[in-house]
Amino acid sequence: MEAFQTTAGPASSLGDGPALSRPLLIGIDIRRAGEFGVGIYTKNLVRSLARVGPEHSYVLLGGPRNREFLGDLGPNFRLVQYGRRFDSLRSHLDFWFVLRGLGLDVFHIPHRWAPLSTPAPYVVTLHDLNNLYFPKDRRSQVLERLQRGVLRRGLDRASRIITVSQATRRDAVKRLGLPDSKFTTIYDAVDEQVAQPVPPEVRKLTLERYSISDPFVLYAGRIQPQKNVPRLIEAFAVVKAQLENHWKYHHLKLIVIGDDLARYPEVRRAVMRSRLQDSVRFLGFVPLETLRCFYNEATAFLFPSLYEGFGMPPLEAMAHGTPVVTSSVSSLPESVGDAAELVNPTNVFDIARGLRKILLDDEYRSDLRKRGFEQVRKFSWDRSAEQVLEVYREVARRAL
Repeated sequence: MEAFQTTAGPASSLGDGPALSRPLLIGIDIRRAGEFGVGIYTKNLVRSLARVGPEHSYVLLGGPRNREFLGDLGPNFRLVQYGRRFDSLRSHLDFWFVLRGLGLDVFHIPHRWAPLSTPAPYVVTLHDLNNLYFPKDRRSQVLERLQRGVLRRGLDRASRIITVSQATRRDAVKRLGLPDSKFTTIYDAVDEQVAQPVPPEVRKLTLERYSISDPFVLYAGRIQPQKNVPRLIEAFAVVKAQLENHWKYHHLKLIVIGDDLARYPEVRRAVMRSRLQDSVRFLGFVPLETLRCFYNEATAFLFPSLYEGFGMPPLEAMAHGTPVVTSSVSSLPESVGDAAELVNPTNVFDIARGLRKILLDDEYRSDLRKRGFEQVRKFSWDRSAEQVLEVYREVARRAL
């Protein structure tokens, strides 16, 4: 798999027609910079654009705190302050007036909620459709159709839609009825700060601070329903029972990083049912340096998610040399390639099989570690930013 290749719809090649050689004035919505997910994408994309596209000028739309999150960028970046939430009704109504005097060649919305109207052609990055596949609460069919209609309208009016995986692209074509020719797939990459190595003495002190001395399996990410954490816990319980007399793993632990457990009672119930109260630790959100330590020290990384727009945590674990067990569905086979043990996320015993194989087969673990490093190198934020710039040029040229 050429994981870093840009793929566009057959009816809309990025290379057709004369090239646009002049510098562009590019607007980017940074209002979600500082968040997880979309915020990490925005940060890495903007920083890489500063490196690979210094000839262009950029207008960043958001608040001072959003801008601070992006770091030093250069004099060709300027902030236009706009503080309304991206999903507010008022934002939809007044966005046109905010942009109209800027004279932008193209405007990039790095999340799925496009405003009702903009005076400049715009590009949207669609990370996933989890709000449609896994709504946060039970909605009436009328409300669900309304949400899907607003989402489809914003995407349909976009000059180009960037998806972070082919799986997300297929989902959008199928679920929203959008033509495949509107899409370009440009993959994410591991956040440069997450991938930084951790000195051995820092790792040792971190584990001591959390009182962790036994081998452990790691999960890092949200605990939303699509993340499949209850089955993860049940699969761990199966492996724990199978290895209760193993010389190395008889005290094996599961460490869960991310989210407030109080919001997900079904996860706590899974722990109680499995009688794992003494073997599972929920650490919530941790500082970045601590997360890097846990990635580095984990015996295995377990991520049997049911749905991902791209699936970054497995690659983050690979960047630290940790072998990965993850799902054979959604975008995850795209992101991990042949560098992970793939399992059926709906089958607890298949998840347990994959985890047990990684724990007990030292040769396989070593091979996955090597392949993991190779897989991570297939993705690059600078390469992705160059491909995004090609999208900007195409959109600006078509608007002439």
